[in-house]
Amino acid sequence: MYLHSGCQIAVSPDTKCFAVDWLGVEVTRATLGIIGMGSIGYKVAQRARAFNMKILYHNRNQRRKEEEEAVGAHYCEKMEDLLQQSDFVMLVVSLTPETHKLIGKKELGLMKPTATLINISRGAVIDQDALVEALQKKIIRAAAVDVTHPEPLPRDHPLLKLNNIIITPHIGTATVQAIRMMAEEAIANILAVLSGQPIPSEVFPK
Repeated sequence: MYLHSGCQIAVSPDTKCFAVDWLGVEVTRATLGIIGMGSIGYKVAQRARAFNMKILYHNRNQRRKEEEEAVGAHYCEKMEDLLQQSDFVMLVVSLTPETHKLIGKKELGLMKPTATLINISRGAVIDQDALVEALQKKIIRAAAVDVTHPEPLPRDHPLLKLNNIIITPHIGTATVQAIRMMAEEAIANILAVLSGQPIPSEVFPK
């Protein structure tokens, strides 16, 4: 939030000075709650470890002890416990019938009023009407989302009028290198199918 609005202040033609009491929130030693500790969630935990963050996670299955210890992560069997303790809550789950509107009014109400909600999964994992209300009423401090429902949001959507949310246009993998790797992986899968070999990235039905 502060990076985005700070940039606007820095380049604004109306800026005469910088306020000395304009302060952000420290990430180092804060508590990060990761909902969805698959391969991406685990990579987030690895990076958060570098900031000495306390890492909590909620997942369908608990990770092996050695995997938890490698990133200093603590398992929360109940998502409610994670929500109540975290300074930053990050959603890293697949969109399924079980995760549709996983975060709604009740869940937002359990979060700290100083907490930030981050969504890098799918827009429909959050009840956006409930998020609007939570941000308007300062039930949570802020949100940062790379995904919305729909994409893009209608231009008159109330989320676009709030100053305590950052919305990016689903650019989590939008780098030259990432797109190239995704294309190479797709080609490797196609070649494997054509040659009758095991599919490297096969998706199994649940």
